[in-house]
Amino acid sequence: MTTSPPLASGPQGPDALRSLVDVVLGALRDGARARGGPLPAGGPEAVAAAVRDALGDPLPAEGDPQALRRLVLALAAGTADPADPLCAAHLHTPPLAVATAADLAASVLNPSLDSWDQAPAASALEALVTRALAAETGAADALVTTGGTESNQLAVLLAREAHNGVRLVCGANAHHSLPRAAWLLGLPEPVIVPTPAGTLDPAALDDTLTRLQGPLLVAATAGTTDAGLIDPLPDIADLSAAHGARLHIDAAYGGGLLFSARHRPRLTALDRAHTVTLDLHKLGWQPVAAGLLTVRDEADLAVLGHRADYLNADDDTEAGLPDLLGRSLRTTRRPDILKIAATLKTLGRTGLGALVDQVCDLAHEFAALIDAHPGFELYDRPTISTVLFRPTRADDDTVAAIRRNLLHDGRAVLGRAALDGRLWLKTTLLNPHTRPGDLTALLALVERADPAAAADLPEGHTPT
Repeated sequence: MTTSPPLASGPQGPDALRSLVDVVLGALRDGARARGGPLPAGGPEAVAAAVRDALGDPLPAEGDPQALRRLVLALAAGTADPADPLCAAHLHTPPLAVATAADLAASVLNPSLDSWDQAPAASALEALVTRALAAETGAADALVTTGGTESNQLAVLLAREAHNGVRLVCGANAHHSLPRAAWLLGLPEPVIVPTPAGTLDPAALDDTLTRLQGPLLVAATAGTTDAGLIDPLPDIADLSAAHGARLHIDAAYGGGLLFSARHRPRLTALDRAHTVTLDLHKLGWQPVAAGLLTVRDEADLAVLGHRADYLNADDDTEAGLPDLLGRSLRTTRRPDILKIAATLKTLGRTGLGALVDQVCDLAHEFAALIDAHPGFELYDRPTISTVLFRPTRADDDTVAAIRRNLLHDGRAVLGRAALDGRLWLKTTLLNPHTRPGDLTALLALVERADPAAAADLPEGHTPT
């Protein structure tokens, strides 16, 4: 007689999981040792070959009891590890252990927030925590999303439903998901305001709003993906109000500054936006995904209401069962709020604020290190935790090649940003465990990879 595989939930679930969790943790440890750095060496072809070897037949006739260990080992050995100090390219954080542990519980219990009878406690938890986070931005409510892209799309959708024929006005620095949302929702071509200094210029925005007719949605950015810059939010809020335009602020990156008493003033005027995008798998150190959209006027959410008799029948709603379908455009939806709630409650505002302050301070330390180095050019002092730099004598092709070579060799993960007509290497410092020595080592790797930078060194200087 064939024995059914054990379940993760139910009375026997914890016992069944315990040995498997040990297998996973062991494979994660061994995979990290095999990788030996921030990402695997050899580039895409080598990684793909290793994964093919580990996987073999994806759907074999007979199962393999070693599959879990083999696949987790392959994934860990072939990952780009955001917990490694030399992995600093993207808005990709090492998740907090407490958040990851909470995420395991969410996976085990597997509630789906599309009807109350599938997620009684999870729906109550979500209602409490989303309202608390919404209050941080001066909003009435917040929806849980998969991240900045979904939040921005929802913001544009709510604007369209509130103002028929609305037109998006955003800076050239805006996240690509905003003009893409306008296309997806069949709106007029967005009006893109130039941002030669990297942020929305109030005078240019005023001129644009003055000449445009009809309902308008102004989108500002608090934390650009290229340099981490913050638009002048108070000025933009004033102009939007003066011209009768709706205001959305994409604070997917910068929203985490709300937790820091020192950096929170950078987000002044966030409470004047109709909608705000937040993303706690950035400056919140959550496992993906942990996005939110805060909404100032609860009435805007009414357009998301939908009826499906098997999920929110009228008589069930009238009898007091919460209606969850209007909380998202998705139907099946995992309880991402659990890991967020566990983190907020465990660390508190002080603990999260300290992490934000640490990575911002780290960025300033790295900027000072670059600025003092004869072989490198600093783009500017960091606004949040992004630092852009480039070898002094390298052209753009060399800058791009340095980055790709470091990736191919598995030595460092650096990003790239095109600003002021030039290509820059980008570090997004989001690991609070990174130390000054790690920054020195990162700069030395780039220095050794670039002959032009080495030529700038004074006589007798050698890379660290």
